[in-house]
Amino acid sequence: MHNESKSRRDGVPANPEMAAMFRHVLADGRDALDATELGILLSDLGVQMDAGGGAAAGPAGVELRIGLYNTAEFGIVIRAGLGGLDAELDQANFRKDRAAVSAIAELTDADDFLALFQRTIVYQKLATLAARSGRPVPDAQLRVCFARLLALAGRFAPGTAEASVVVNRLELDPLHVGERLVARSARCELAAPSAPRNPRPIHKIDKLVHPDSIGIIGVSATSMNFGRLILGNLLKSGCSPERVTIIRPGETEIDGVRCVESLKALDHKLDLLIVAVAASAVYDLVDEVIETGAVESVMLIPGDLGETKKSREPAAALAARINAAHARADGGPIFVGANCLGVVSHPGSYDSWFIPKERMPKPRNTAERTSVLISQSGAFMVVRLTMNPWLDPRYMVALGNQTDLTHGDMLSYFAGRPEIETIGIYVEGFKELDGLDFARAVRRAVLNGKQVVVYKSGKTPAGMAGVMGHTASVAGDPVLFESVVRHAGAMVAEDFSTFDDLLYMAGALHHKKIGGHRLAGLSGAGSGAVAIADATGSDTFSMEMAELDESTVTRLGEILAAKRLDALVEIRNPIDINPGADDEAHLQIAEALAQDPNVDAVVVGLDPTAPSVRGLEASALRPGFDLGDRKGTVHLMPAIVERNDKPIVGIVDGGSLYDAMAERLMDQGVCVFRDCARGTRALVRYVEARRSAEAIRDWNL
Repeated sequence: MHNESKSRRDGVPANPEMAAMFRHVLADGRDALDATELGILLSDLGVQMDAGGGAAAGPAGVELRIGLYNTAEFGIVIRAGLGGLDAELDQANFRKDRAAVSAIAELTDADDFLALFQRTIVYQKLATLAARSGRPVPDAQLRVCFARLLALAGRFAPGTAEASVVVNRLELDPLHVGERLVARSARCELAAPSAPRNPRPIHKIDKLVHPDSIGIIGVSATSMNFGRLILGNLLKSGCSPERVTIIRPGETEIDGVRCVESLKALDHKLDLLIVAVAASAVYDLVDEVIETGAVESVMLIPGDLGETKKSREPAAALAARINAAHARADGGPIFVGANCLGVVSHPGSYDSWFIPKERMPKPRNTAERTSVLISQSGAFMVVRLTMNPWLDPRYMVALGNQTDLTHGDMLSYFAGRPEIETIGIYVEGFKELDGLDFARAVRRAVLNGKQVVVYKSGKTPAGMAGVMGHTASVAGDPVLFESVVRHAGAMVAEDFSTFDDLLYMAGALHHKKIGGHRLAGLSGAGSGAVAIADATGSDTFSMEMAELDESTVTRLGEILAAKRLDALVEIRNPIDINPGADDEAHLQIAEALAQDPNVDAVVVGLDPTAPSVRGLEASALRPGFDLGDRKGTVHLMPAIVERNDKPIVGIVDGGSLYDAMAERLMDQGVCVFRDCARGTRALVRYVEARRSAEAIRDWNL
C-alpha cells in the first residue's frame, strides 16, 4: 500500500504549510526545528508542548516515547514504547515487542500500529490505570497521533517524489497520554533527500535464472580452477554444451565447449556471463560488458571487491558505473555478486556453483520443487543443504556483496513467481533503502500466498564487523530488523537451527489449513507429552492445549479399549498413551485428534524405541517387524497426513538407529522432527506466522 492511500485511509489531510516551513529550515542552514516551529508541528500532530510540566498530563508514572526515524535501510520507521528513564533500559531485559514496537511507516496505518503498540508494557500500564480510575483506555488519542505521524512520514520520506525535505528524526519523549497528549520534550531533525540509485531492471533476472545462452570467462585449459569446476557443474546439471561459450583467447575448445577470443567476437547476445577471473581483472571486464551490450546478466564470482579497506573505493566506483548503465533505454546488464558462489536453477537446467557435485548430497524424493533459497553467503546454502537435503530448492541464488542486484530485487522477482511457495533468505546487510524494498517484497510475497523465512546475521558488534569484512554490507540494528521484517510478514529466525526448522516446516505444511491456535499432542512417553505442552509458548505468541470434544474422548476410549490400553491410559490433552501402544494406536489416535473440531494442529510422538512400534530397518529379535512391515508407521502415516487438512507433525524421538524411519516418512511428505520440544516450538512459530499472514491479507482488502 502506498503512502498516499495510507493517508486517505487514516483520514488525515496534508498540511501544505508544513512543507514550506521545512524548506525554510533547510534554506536557513539548520537541520532542526526551533521552539516556535516545533510548537507549530506538534499542534498539527494534536500534541501539546509543556516542557515545564504545568499542563494536565496523563496518568502519573506512564511515560511514552513515540517517534519517526529515518533509517538507512528501511526509510522512515514509526516506533512507540517506553519513554523517559525506562527507555534507557537495555531491550534485552524485555521479551520481544514489550519495550517498544516498530513498523515501516509505509506498511502500516493507525489502527494496525495501535494493535502492535498494545503488546507493549507501557500500553498495559495505561490500560491498567484507566481501569482503576474508571476511564476509557486512551486508544482514540493514540490512534489520532499515529495517524498524523504516518501522514507526515508519507509526505517527507526518502524516495517520495514530491519530498524536497526528509524527516530524519521526530521524537516525543516523554509523552503523556490522557485527555490530551502532552509532550515534555520533543525534537524534529530534517535533511535534504539523497539521490536514489537507478532501479535495476529486475525482469532481467529471468535471463539470470533461465538462460538460453551462457558464457564463462576464467576457464583454465590445463588445470582444475574455479572456472573449470563451474564448467563441469554446468555440463553435469543438464546444460548442453551448445548453450555454453567460453571466452578464452588462443583456444578453440575446452571439454567439448567452443571458445571465442573475446566478448566482441560473440555471434549472439549472451543471457548470462559467468565471471571467474581474478578480482583485479573484473573492473575492465565490467566496463567492456557495459560498453559492448553483449550480455543481459552477469555473475561475478571473485571476492575482494569491497570487502577490504583497499578495495572499497574502486568497488564503489564500479557499482556507480553499473548503476549509471541502468539509466539506458534497455536498462543495461544486471550483475549478481561479487563474491558470490553462483546460482543453481533446476528449471534453467544449470548449476554454476564451484562446489564439486561429490561434495553435495543427492536430493531426496521431492514431487515438485516449490522453494527458493537466497543468500549473501554461499557457504550458508551449502551447509543448509548438506544438513537438510529435504529442502531441495527450485532455485538457489548467492548474492554476495550486492554490487548491483540486492535482496529486495531478488525477493521482488520471486514474490511474483506463481510456482514458488516458500522463500528462504539469509541476510547480512542491506544497501541504502534496500531494506524498504525488501520489506515491500516480503509483504507482496505474503499477499501472493507465499511464505518467507529470514535469518539475519550480525547481531553483536563482533558479528557486525564480520559482516562488513565478508560482503561489504551494513549489518544494521538487529532488533529493528526483526521487528519491521516480522511486521511485514516474514518468519524471522534467531539462529541457523530455527531457520532450518521453519523453512522445512513451511514447505511441508504450506497447503495445510491453519484454523486457530489449539493444539493436541500425544506420545507413548510421559516426558514426550510434557515436552509438547511445555513448548507451546514463544516471546510473541502461544498455542493452547485444546479441550477435546466429547465425541473425541469417546473415540479415544474405543481405540484404547481395542488395544487393551484403556486401563493404563487416562484420556487428556496431551495424552500419554503408554509404551505398549503400537503403530496403529499412535496413528488412529492422531487422526481422531486431527478430526476434533476443537483442535487446529496435532503433534504426535511416534515412539520408535517402543517395543510395539516398527521403528527399525531390520529386527533381529522379531524378523519382519520392521520398516518393511505394511502395518508400520512409514506405510500408514502418509495417507493419514494427506487426507487431513490440519497440520500433523510427527516426532521420531530417537538416535541414529531411527534415521531410516524419519527419512522414509520425510520422503513421503510427512513433516517430521527428532524431538517433541523442537517440533512443537517450530509449529508454534509457524502457526503464528500463518495467522499473521492472514491478518495482513485481511488488512489489505
